[in-house]
Amino acid sequence: QVQLVESGGGLVQVGGSLRLSCAASGRTFSIYAMGWFRQAPGKEREFVAGITWSGGRTYYADSVKGRFTISRDNAKNTVYLQMNSLKPEDTAVYYCTAGVTNYGSGSFIRPGSYDYWGQGTQVTVSS
Repeated sequence: QVQLVESGGGLVQVGGSLRLSCAASGRTFSIYAMGWFRQAPGKEREFVAGITWSGGRTYYADSVKGRFTISRDNAKNTVYLQMNSLKPEDTAVYYCTAGVTNYGSGSFIRPGSYDYWGQGTQVTVSS
């Protein structure tokens, strides 16, 4: 009922910047929060950042605080992830996600809190 399409991934050098976009369509009025997860080969999918759609409250993983910024454009039904000071450990497939239910702030880090997922976009940070 909600479709998500990510874009903006690519290859960047250490210390560089990249901006990911995620456009939502369908029943976008039902979205409570959107976020970004990432998954590196052989590792679990981990929370990166989240934002409530109406209030704009943001949440970040400790590993990206101060470097990444999540934002949204309600008129365009789009969420962004501005990534600065990129490190090799940021290399992963980044997935956009949307959830319709408010489970509380502690639930933002749980993949099971979300209902819809994009196909992912590869981010590679090289030396």
